[in-house]
Amino acid sequence: MAAVGLRQGDLVWGKLGRYPPWPGKIVNPPKDLKKPRGKKCLFVKFFGTEDHAWIKVEQLKPYHPHKEEMTKVNKGKRFQQAVDAVEEFLKKAKAKEQSNEEKGKGAGGKKGEGRAKKVGGERKRKSSDSGSHSPQKKSRDQSPRKRGRPPKEDKDPLVPQPSTLKKLAMKTVSRFSWPPPSSEDELPGDSWLLHSHRTLGTEMILKKPSVTYQAISKRLKVSEEDSGSTSIQAADSTAINGNITPTDKKIGFLGLGLMGSGIVSNLLKMGHSVTVWNRTAEKKTAGGIPSEVWDQDDSVKCDLFIQEGALLGRTPAEVVSTCDITFACVADPKAAKDLVLGPSGVLQGIRPGKCYVDMSTVDPETVAEVAQVIVSRGGRFLEAPVSGNQQLSNDGMLVILAAGDQGVYEDCSSCFQAMGKASFFLGDVGNAARMMLILNMVQGSFMATIAEGMTLAQVTGQSQQTLLDILNQGQLASVFLDQKCQNILQGNFKPDFYLKYIQKDLRLAISLGDSVNHPTPMAAAANEVYKRAKALDQSDNDMSAVYRAYIH
Repeated sequence: MAAVGLRQGDLVWGKLGRYPPWPGKIVNPPKDLKKPRGKKCLFVKFFGTEDHAWIKVEQLKPYHPHKEEMTKVNKGKRFQQAVDAVEEFLKKAKAKEQSNEEKGKGAGGKKGEGRAKKVGGERKRKSSDSGSHSPQKKSRDQSPRKRGRPPKEDKDPLVPQPSTLKKLAMKTVSRFSWPPPSSEDELPGDSWLLHSHRTLGTEMILKKPSVTYQAISKRLKVSEEDSGSTSIQAADSTAINGNITPTDKKIGFLGLGLMGSGIVSNLLKMGHSVTVWNRTAEKKTAGGIPSEVWDQDDSVKCDLFIQEGALLGRTPAEVVSTCDITFACVADPKAAKDLVLGPSGVLQGIRPGKCYVDMSTVDPETVAEVAQVIVSRGGRFLEAPVSGNQQLSNDGMLVILAAGDQGVYEDCSSCFQAMGKASFFLGDVGNAARMMLILNMVQGSFMATIAEGMTLAQVTGQSQQTLLDILNQGQLASVFLDQKCQNILQGNFKPDFYLKYIQKDLRLAISLGDSVNHPTPMAAAANEVYKRAKALDQSDNDMSAVYRAYIH
């Protein structure tokens, strides 16, 4: 897109990333909103939303010359509402202009009469007592339209007032907070934010909730780090998910474990077309591919999703061949490679343009190997491991770490918003695997430390409940800490994140450190404790069952 001679007040089409051009109006930015450095930008208020952004000039087009072109390629409901809002704006502007013209004509026709009245009025005032104050004069003095002061103009409804942007700040490295709307009558919509990126040049969209803001305790944020990653962050996934426009691409999903099941459920709830596959009960006993976590008969679980609207694929190859984007979430590096390279595997269904997204937590070497074979067949690859647990998966509050084909990442936008509260694009293939292992290394080590502290409290005669109460009042307070301590107190280790998988991630993280000659003594110590817990038959319990390694 390109813009020539655009100026304030012009109606335009603004383009951000992969999203369709959106109608807006060039307006003056609030005084406290700084212009991004770099390329020339104009401040645009978008129709049909409460949103506004700095848009690069080359991403703008005049509204009227390109209206037919834009409306032909975009038939979305919200888009049409935005176009209708433009037409309503133009209609009101035209009516106001006609009204002003009529007033002008009326004033011209009565010009002579007005002058005569003025002269008569002046003679009257001269003949009156000079010391008295006439009511007319008093009225004029109280009028807001004194001589030298122009009449107040109506505020342009499209110009954001500084009061509504009190806490807004946008810089090259931006941090953004959106204040709640003043009333529930304001139209929800897509929050269009220009997100300047140093390394990847990414422009991101953050959804604004359609539900009431009173239920949201935190503000929406967009952040960027100097490391060269981009992110979409939101404090309330339910609010975010309520305003998703699902992609029209066909989605496949392989692996219906605790994580995969929650993800698929949210994809279906948000209107995506999903085809699912998981190993059958027969394959399970014949060396089939294990999914991330499996807690009931596969055929039963598949049937549940079919009842929710999913289609059933017979093999991974069939799912990949019939879908545009196929996600997979399996247990470990071996399972990830078997799923792709095995009989009727993913690779057999890959054709040029097919997208494969591996959400498994594996090592960078496995990711690179899978990416290479997918791309060699003309496919497109993205790694996207997720940080979270079963509950967060069910709630659509996962954190997605992605790397690889950025175009695939953008195509997965509505899927990532359905399944998570935040997604990060980290660059080249392997980066997401590294970051995921580091995160799980920290989490696993922390869990081992929690278990160690709880057992030390017990053997020294201290109350474990009191310890938890104190921790919950301090800087370490978190949902994770509270839930895992409650598991220990109640002796309930129903899996939310399997112990065997956190031990696997610790092992891979230690290997990652070894590959770059970086010491990981804390992770190594924690890994030994988890290995002892596994020896005590705790593999299929929650990671908090590492506590039992200390009491036996």
